[in-house]
Parts: sequence; C-alpha cells; structure tokens
Amino acid sequence: MTTQSNTVRILPTMDLPVGHRFVEPSKKINESHDVSAFLTSRAYTDIMTFLLQLNRSMFPTKLPDGSTQTWPLNTDAVQFSTPVRQLQQLLAKLEDMMKEAPPDTGPRRFGNISFRRWYEIVEDRVSDLLKETLSTEVLQARTADAEGLTAEAELKAYFLGSWGSAQRLDYGTGHELSFLAFLGALWKLNGFSKSEPGVEERAIVLGVIQPYLNLVRSLIKTYTLEPAGSHGVWGLDDHSFVPYIFGSAQFSPAINDTDLTPEEGSLPDAPDPGGVVKANIVERERETNLYFSAIGFINDVKKGPFWEHSPMLYDISGIRAGWGKINKGMLKMYNAEVLSKFPVVQHFPFGSLFSWEQDPSAIRPPATAHTKSGPQARPVAPESGPASATPRPVPGAGTKAPWTSAGPETRAAPPMGPTAAPWAATRREGPPTSTLGGPARTPTGISRPQPGPLGSTKAPRASATAPAGSTGDLHTNAPWTKPG
Repeated sequence: MTTQSNTVRILPTMDLPVGHRFVEPSKKINESHDVSAFLTSRAYTDIMTFLLQLNRSMFPTKLPDGSTQTWPLNTDAVQFSTPVRQLQQLLAKLEDMMKEAPPDTGPRRFGNISFRRWYEIVEDRVSDLLKETLSTEVLQARTADAEGLTAEAELKAYFLGSWGSAQRLDYGTGHELSFLAFLGALWKLNGFSKSEPGVEERAIVLGVIQPYLNLVRSLIKTYTLEPAGSHGVWGLDDHSFVPYIFGSAQFSPAINDTDLTPEEGSLPDAPDPGGVVKANIVERERETNLYFSAIGFINDVKKGPFWEHSPMLYDISGIRAGWGKINKGMLKMYNAEVLSKFPVVQHFPFGSLFSWEQDPSAIRPPATAHTKSGPQARPVAPESGPASATPRPVPGAGTKAPWTSAGPETRAAPPMGPTAAPWAATRREGPPTSTLGGPARTPTGISRPQPGPLGSTKAPRASATAPAGSTGDLHTNAPWTKPG
C-alpha cells in the first residue's frame, strides 16, 4: 500500500516451498555489545515492522461520508476471523488451567510458587494446545526436507516465553515481546486471514492482544508475580508496554489509507491525557481503551498518589500536543527501553522466523547507556593465539532505530516521520488538580538508581517524596525525557 510520500511496510509472509529451513530458536544476546548487533538484525526489523503495522491499524478511520470510525475495545465494528477466534480459545484454555494450580496459601516473600505448577501444566500440554487451536498447515509447515523441523518448534519457543519466568516468578516486557513475536511468526506463516490492510491487524490487537493482557494481569494478581527487570518508579510500567502504544493510537486523529500517521493532535472527543490521574475517568475509559485499561490495572495493584508510583506516566499526561504525539513518543520509548535494553532482550531466542542474521539495509547503532546495561566482553589474553575470539568493533555513528530517521535516503518505513523526543517539550505547571493530590512533578534532587548487572532495581518508592509546597515545573530524571 503506497501513501502520498512513502511506503507502509508490511511484515512479509513466507513462501515455504522456496528452500526455507526451520531451526530451534536459541539465545544469541550474551553480552552488551550483542544488543547493538540485535538492533541491526532481521529479527529487529521484522519486530518493529509488525509493531508499527499493528499500531497504524488502531488509529481511527476516516469514512467516505466524512464521519469517523473508532476502534474501542469490545466494538462490534471489528469482525474476528477464524484464526483470531482460535487464538481466543487458546487463551481461554490457559485461563482455565489456573483452576488446576490454585495459589499456595502458605507464607511467602515473593511470587506464589503455584505459578510454577501452572507453567508446568502449560509446558506439558503445549503441543496439544497448539494443535487444537492452530491450523495444521501452519503448525506442521516444513520444507521439502522431511527430516527437518516444522514450524511448531519455533512457535513453541515464543509461546512458552510469553507467560513469565517460572524460575524467577516474574513477568515483564520481555515476555510481552515474546508474545508479539509469537503473533508475528503466525503472520509470517500465513496464519491469519488475508484482508484489506489494517483489518486483520486490528482484529489481532482487539481480539488477541487485549485478551492476552487480561490473562497476564490475572496471572500477576493470582500468583503475585514480581516485575521482571523493573525500574520501579522510574519505569513506564512494571509489566507491560504495548497497551500504551495501541491505546494512544486509539485516541489519535483519524486517518485514511493514504494519510501519514499523525505526529500530534487527538480525536475530537478523546479524553484529556491528564485524565489518567482521575479515578472516575480511568474507570470509564478502561472499558474501551487499551491505554486506560493499563492505567486501571496499575490502580488495581498499587496504592498512593499516581504521580509518586508512576511518575513517567504522570509526566506524559501533561503533554499538550495530543495523543498523536504521545503515540510517537511511546514508539520511540519502546525502542529505547525494551528493544535496546540488555536485561529485557537477553532471553529472546532467534530462529529462522526471527533471524539473528544482519539486515543489509540496517545502520549500526551507536553504543548507548541502554545497550551497555549488561555484562561486557572479557579482554582476550595475549597468549590465547590468533584463533581466539576478538571483541566486536565499537558501533559507529548511526541511528538506533532506522524507523526514526528522516530523509529520502533512509529505508522505507511506515508513515511515522521523524521523532524528536516530544516528552520534554510540554510540561504542566503547578500541582495537579486531581483528587489524588501530591505535587506536580517528580521531585528534584533524586538521582535515578543505577541498574545492577541484571538491570533490575526495586523502586525506591518510599523515597520519591516531594518537598512540601512545591510548585512549578519540577523535572523528572528519566533519561528518555531529554531531546535526542
């Protein structure tokens, strides 16, 4: 599909008879410099392409008669295809399995150990679950090599990685990424219905991703799962990210097939972003919008002033340029805080559907604080000989994410346009007027806690207090607010 000035990229589907070989997905990101390699891989390109494809589908649509079609949760305007309904059945079966692993009632400090039992049940039945809900053509897809692996081997890896860690009793954005890859793999394997651009993608978001988020939230509350790699009060959300992307798109200006994706503005009747601090607005909007549904879950599991336990989301709520700008910033932040963070992507496995192979059109990103947030390569001893491994060269100049680049010389990308860190551009002044109370900004003078070897910090929530009587535009130390 061609727009007025650029091409909307669509994740390509595969023609399996043409010599494709499935492989068992394996870990490739072992050191910090591997993150830079990941950001130039085909897997990264495919993940971002699929994410942007889904994101665009959630923007309201301009209809020929001049009216606007929105895409709220539980809308009758979106018809679910057979593959989407099959995935809904799969999620329902996983939810039913929670009855077979009731939470342990004994004393515990961290997550509930019964989650391990639930995960074992899923792991034991995964092959049957996939066979019952996925088409044979997709699940048993193979090449002419009858001895080779089928697509099931790769699908299972991403599916099992979508539910949290049974060992650490936690869940985070890395697991959410694995589910996105599971859906992307199905897309590549022609596992979804063919339709007009945006139609099936919209059904995937509303009919699969939202039910997945609901199931995950149930798992978190039932088994008290810990945040995986949480940045505490300095992170966007302890567990999820994609609902903020798709939810902000739902409130952005309407587009047609040839419009560029808006970088600012809002749907005329969209709620003000500042409504996230008002309990009545959150409760009203969470039933129809992914962004507010995620905010509602935060309110379900956290107590205290919103500005204190979720300062980044509070800062974002002060943006005056509309939901389009929030959507743009969320995409940039996802690249920086999820795909560029070693603690998040270190467990992502690479196979043939999401390949570690370098994308020849990618520009190698510079080393950043994000890509350095893990173990470094050990120096090679002089006596080790020429056959020993040598460290990779320091990444040169380039853009971290090709889709944020501007100019005709860059790769064709979905209609996003340049991103220029919109977050710091507009800030609210003075204390909030919500019933939650509290000062208007994250307090000054508190440095962001530095992550340890695993990049995980337990948020100093108790220390995030603001000076009494503070007014004005107090800043947040979160690095993503700085222009870049």
